[in-house]
Amino acid sequence: MKIVVDDTIPFVRGVFEPYADVHYRDGAAIVRSDLVDAEALIIRTRTRCNADLLDGTAVKIIATATAGLDNIDIAYCREHGIFVKNADGCNSGGVMNYVFSALYGCAARKSIPLKGSAFGIVGVGSTGRKVENMARILGFKVLLCDPLRADEEGDSQFCSLDHLLENSDVVSLHLPLNDGTKRMADADFFRKMRLGAFFINTAHGELVVEDDLMEAIPKLGPVAIDTWNNEPDVNRRLVDMVDIATPHIAGYSYQGKQRSAMMAVRAVARFFGINELYDFYPKTDVKELEAVKLDVNGMNQGQIASTIQYNYPIFTDDFLFRMNPGGFTELRSGYQYRREFYID
Repeated sequence: MKIVVDDTIPFVRGVFEPYADVHYRDGAAIVRSDLVDAEALIIRTRTRCNADLLDGTAVKIIATATAGLDNIDIAYCREHGIFVKNADGCNSGGVMNYVFSALYGCAARKSIPLKGSAFGIVGVGSTGRKVENMARILGFKVLLCDPLRADEEGDSQFCSLDHLLENSDVVSLHLPLNDGTKRMADADFFRKMRLGAFFINTAHGELVVEDDLMEAIPKLGPVAIDTWNNEPDVNRRLVDMVDIATPHIAGYSYQGKQRSAMMAVRAVARFFGINELYDFYPKTDVKELEAVKLDVNGMNQGQIASTIQYNYPIFTDDFLFRMNPGGFTELRSGYQYRREFYID
């Protein structure tokens, strides 16, 4: 069996070698000829899996070490019997850490009190749930908007988007990108937000109409953006206008990469019956990168901000990106994974 693997996926080298012929390639440079006799493809977001790549190949499974599926033509794969498995929720802890480091960091810098604030979460999937849990622990009033979950579970714990925007002091996006959500954060969206409200987007750049966001910034409070339209060619003017700008690294935690590799390896192992890898999980070789529990009991806002910033100094990532916004791809590929923190 031949497996082709994006060579930037951590923790995978050497794992499949006892069971398969493994070829590592630059994910963005994988071509059809690499896959003619390959039965499995393990990728990240840099490989566009469509008819041009997959027609006439032996590929039976695509496992992506990412939560998103935007780069995979799901309809084509379904039609041609190619099983697709993503790493849903792999980066949720890292994104949650990013959101609260951005929130408390900006609040501390601008002397904005957070006590009694309402935290609005738009999209309450695996990441939104983690953000919700942390927000409740930290004492925020939480507003949730997720029409799909509301339809399935009843709307008692959910509200409309308009209600959330009009009543939230913090609005954080955690939505999938599809025809219904693309460009949803437009002029009308920002017009409904509270004066001085925080806006955080760690989900997908294309959820936001960037021109409308730039128009709204004078009305808004701190804005933190990790995902952008037209990546890697980001809007330099918007970078200069927001309070925190980072190159799509919110989910880049060490634990997130362990989970993403684990999910991809296990998916391929189960598909082909490689029993020895059914319970694969990468080891944490560096003790300093083990996840850490934070004790914030009895702390005031400033102390919580300092503790979170110590464990994830988000303004370092912001500074490095502002110094080299044209180096978006290099900053991502060379990113030093950070450990996750949690509070319970």
